[in-house]
Amino acid sequence: MQGTIIKGIGGFYYVDVPLKGLYECKGKGIFRNQKIRLLPGDHVIIDVLDESEKTGHIIQILDRRNELVRPAVSNVDQVLVVFAIADPNPNLQLIDRYLLLMERQRIPVILCFNKMDLSDKDKKSRLSRTYAGAGCNLAFISTYHPETLLPVRDMIHNKITVLAGPSGVGKSSLLNQLIPEAEAKTGEISEKIRRGKHTTRHSELRKAGQDTYIIDTPGFSTLYLDDFTKDELKNYYPEFEPYENQCRFLPCSHIHEPDCAVKQAVEAKEISKLRYRNYVSFYEELAEKEKHRY
Repeated sequence: MQGTIIKGIGGFYYVDVPLKGLYECKGKGIFRNQKIRLLPGDHVIIDVLDESEKTGHIIQILDRRNELVRPAVSNVDQVLVVFAIADPNPNLQLIDRYLLLMERQRIPVILCFNKMDLSDKDKKSRLSRTYAGAGCNLAFISTYHPETLLPVRDMIHNKITVLAGPSGVGKSSLLNQLIPEAEAKTGEISEKIRRGKHTTRHSELRKAGQDTYIIDTPGFSTLYLDDFTKDELKNYYPEFEPYENQCRFLPCSHIHEPDCAVKQAVEAKEISKLRYRNYVSFYEELAEKEKHRY
């Protein structure tokens, strides 16, 4: 049977099999011998040992489409990154760092601004213009107004979604809104993994519907671009792409060169000036690191 690992703890893996339920499984020794780590999100084949007890062995891992380190999860379809539109105001540089990290891994992003009840349409309009070309889907919500969550529900349907964002932006409230019914539906899961249900350090997929899972992550206040080089940075700005081959000098860093099509697009308001300023800041940050590295 094929299923999806939703959690691993103490050498046991809990595999959700569509229409059949949750199976408590051990991994075969070959995974340990080959130092293959089983992850939440892995699609696996299991041999059932006892149907009444819902126990089995994992005998095969299907190919992974991707893998994240924090949280440790595989086969992610997208990241739902949440910031507050107010209280606190969104840190646009932190947003751009996150978008860069996900763009590099080719993982789609839903950029969600919560607490719309504390803001106005002008701020929403400004943020919409800023991120219009950034390659992400946008959502503006208020967890106090559940009807605003309908587009988000549609976007997470039939997908594995990572929920991320800094502390204090209403992530927990959003999670509770998205999967209130999951508490009842996953009663079996809570019972089976009761040994680990109070251990928040483990990654766990929470079921929000058939073939729909959400995995929560700890809040973050900073993100580092340590693995990036200054020269590759521009590759992860989707709004630069249409202008790349129009610059006078190729390759162009879009920083100091004259007759740069990207800089001209910024001046023409075809590319967000805020996004470009952050690009320059990140470029200089990476250039400084590279200077001290060699």
